[in-house]
Amino acid sequence: MVNSVSILGCTGSIGRQTIAVAEHIGMKVAALTAQRKIDLLEEQARRLKPEFVAVYDEKAAKLFKIAVADTDIKVGSGMEGLIEAATMDGTDCVVTAVSGSVGLKPTLAAIDAKKRIALANKETLVCAGEIVMKRSKETGAEIVPVDSEHSAIFQCLMGRKEGELKKILLTGSGGPFRGKARAELEDVTPEIAVKHPNWSMGAKISVDSATMMNKGLEFVEAMHLFGVTPDDIQVVIHPQSIIHSMVELIDGTVIAQMGVPDMGLPIQLALTYPERKPSMFERMDFWNMKDMTFEAPDYEKTPCLKLAMDAARTGGTAACIMSAANEVAVHAFLAHKLGYNRIYDAAAGAIDAVGVTQHPDLDTIIAADEAARHYVRETYKV
Repeated sequence: MVNSVSILGCTGSIGRQTIAVAEHIGMKVAALTAQRKIDLLEEQARRLKPEFVAVYDEKAAKLFKIAVADTDIKVGSGMEGLIEAATMDGTDCVVTAVSGSVGLKPTLAAIDAKKRIALANKETLVCAGEIVMKRSKETGAEIVPVDSEHSAIFQCLMGRKEGELKKILLTGSGGPFRGKARAELEDVTPEIAVKHPNWSMGAKISVDSATMMNKGLEFVEAMHLFGVTPDDIQVVIHPQSIIHSMVELIDGTVIAQMGVPDMGLPIQLALTYPERKPSMFERMDFWNMKDMTFEAPDYEKTPCLKLAMDAARTGGTAACIMSAANEVAVHAFLAHKLGYNRIYDAAAGAIDAVGVTQHPDLDTIIAADEAARHYVRETYKV
């Protein structure tokens, strides 16, 4: 169990839940970072009294510094601020709850500083999984997943010997549009798309869950996190979100991790591992539980999932390009500047337009990410 934590992305959904968990278990919050929500950030900072706060947006950082001038809090800004928060001596664990590829550099810096990484930023592994996992192995920095599915797999594999894993069974609810054909979703609005049936999440990840791009990104992540091939991962649609994922072992045994759909549980485990602490979350009630059902994904109705799985098999910068293009497209959709079905079109088109580079270094990955974003903005005028 760690003693102190830096929370990158403290004003988002995962960041706010991490603060609640840290307060519940009595863990010190050493640093906070946010994009620009300085009113909420100030409230958090005054309550938690961190040593350091970084605001990614330079203008917002100046305003925040003025707002907390009566405190002893050190204030940073931009990427340098995020990296300082991730590497400072006063923290044992870094929760990467920022959205998008902005989380990559601070995560790598934290790994180099041998911090525990409570990984909630999908793009870090999607874009640079080979580099991140190699660096983690070299430095000995722990990576404990925060995503409910990857936390479930992580827990199912606790105590297992190398070679015992046969297959990862990655579950997903299917989102709010499960079973609907692509043609039926042409006029979907952001207000409808963000209403996930089981989970309370931020807007971007809610849209990704609706398109099932989120499950595709998790597919890529799982491949890197657990050192398996795409053929070792099977996606299973489980609408009730009771089983968060499973593993099949070489003897045919299947081990599942179950729990209420609350992100606070995997967050707390990432902070207390290998220990477990009493939590404040709802318990499962098996006597009143409804049926659990399972089905295969329909790739014609979920083309984003298929695209991500194909990108995982292609390797190189394919998943990075897809993820960056998807990020721009989703934000354009949320701003009512792009149609729902164009999200897939943008992500798929970017891979073809930018082109895939195998075995990329970090500079190549960053360039591919930027090229994908430029493609979507120019092609769709968003």
